[in-house]
Amino acid sequence: MRSIVIEDHFVAWRAASLGALGEDLAPETIEWRVKQEPEASQEQALFDYGATSEQAKPRPTAVHVSKELASLLQDAALYRESQRWAFLYKVLWRWQHGDRAVASPADADGARLHRMAKSVRRARHDMIAYVRFRKQTSASAVQTPEYIAWYEPEHDVLAWVAEHFAQRMGRSTWMITTPRGAAFWDGQQLHLEQRRTLPADHRSDTADEAEALWLAYYRSTFNPARLNEAALEQHMPVRFWKGLPEGHLIPAMISEAKSGARRVAQASGVGALGGKTIPIEADMAQPVRDQPSSLDTCRRCDLWRNATQAVGSSGPSDARIMLIGEQPGDQEDLSGQPFVGPAGQLLTIAITRAGLSRDQVYLTNAVKHFKWEPRGKRRLHKTPGQREIEACSYWLERELHTVRPAVIVALGATALTALLRGKVSLRDHLDAPFRVEGGWGIATYHPSFALRQQNDADRDKVLAEISNALIRARELAESDTLTATKPQQ
Repeated sequence: MRSIVIEDHFVAWRAASLGALGEDLAPETIEWRVKQEPEASQEQALFDYGATSEQAKPRPTAVHVSKELASLLQDAALYRESQRWAFLYKVLWRWQHGDRAVASPADADGARLHRMAKSVRRARHDMIAYVRFRKQTSASAVQTPEYIAWYEPEHDVLAWVAEHFAQRMGRSTWMITTPRGAAFWDGQQLHLEQRRTLPADHRSDTADEAEALWLAYYRSTFNPARLNEAALEQHMPVRFWKGLPEGHLIPAMISEAKSGARRVAQASGVGALGGKTIPIEADMAQPVRDQPSSLDTCRRCDLWRNATQAVGSSGPSDARIMLIGEQPGDQEDLSGQPFVGPAGQLLTIAITRAGLSRDQVYLTNAVKHFKWEPRGKRRLHKTPGQREIEACSYWLERELHTVRPAVIVALGATALTALLRGKVSLRDHLDAPFRVEGGWGIATYHPSFALRQQNDADRDKVLAEISNALIRARELAESDTLTATKPQQ
């Protein structure tokens, strides 16, 4: 193994790589090291591209790469990773030896190179978009820039972005500080300092009238009725909020939108404006709401389009125990009854083992229509999505309010998600009952999980777990009944 010591930038790597190719050194025979300040002993270094002496440097060789590969290498060189120089030399070595596939995204190394370059380009775009300058009140002082900004780039794109702002800011002086360096524009020349020791956060605390105006504008243009959190976080990721003046406003505005502002949108501001009052009947002023009167007419999601029918519940309306499954299966979809297929037959066995009968429990599903995908002539089960679970929560909440069970058994992760109204882990709730509104909750496996086991022993083990959960549900329901009927002392 032979060592090459370079400065931590593309120009030094390029010169060292050309020299190494001139010596015909394979990638696996080189240890790439970045020159530190101060650098440790370099007696064993083959080439030192951080030194001023030319004696240790071999003669470089000519390498002709495509324009696309050259661009990829220069961008990937800014990717913040300790092994990037060794990897880039491997790419260059393969190209030099005639392996042109290394520049293709279909190649393993090529795919990695493209990912690195794409990530760097995204980091450039983000830095330009999310750098926020603040005007300094003491800008007249010597060596004090008029504007200052603090930013934490994901990759080493400071120099590239500084060139962009140097062209856009005219003669105004500015400085961008980062955890790994700083850029200063004095109105005529750009100065870069990559090794500067900076505080964890170098943002300015001085007042900025333009910033205050911007915050007022941002608040006034926010429309809670059109809030789309997913789109907001996609276009303005949360990790950038702490560096934006408006960042501290966003969580509060989202919270207000969720707690009622979305319904009225900008009505408070509009109501303060002068204008003509138009009389209207009260019933005509109500918003249109799509609340189905029966399960058969439900169109709250699109699952009804490919289902034979909606599948409701079965069992007494005053049952002490409610069992919630995921969704109806193929046979349930055809019959219109819950838990009549193979999984339902296993559930019946578990119910019987627990000392109960199907006539004693209330059976329903979190999602009321069968979601499936074609596989030949068969309809195979497909797990419902979060939107479909939320759409069907309308019906589940009505059932819970009507039946008011003492114990609710969630069969599987989808049912547990619907019951707790949020994405949760089934494994975290398997061991012990938990409190839910109005009673107890118990989580266990869906009987279809037993059907998917590869052998009888594993299938019986899962079925025993379901039976034990139902035994606990029966004991809790009986205990709750005794407590409710026990006379007061």
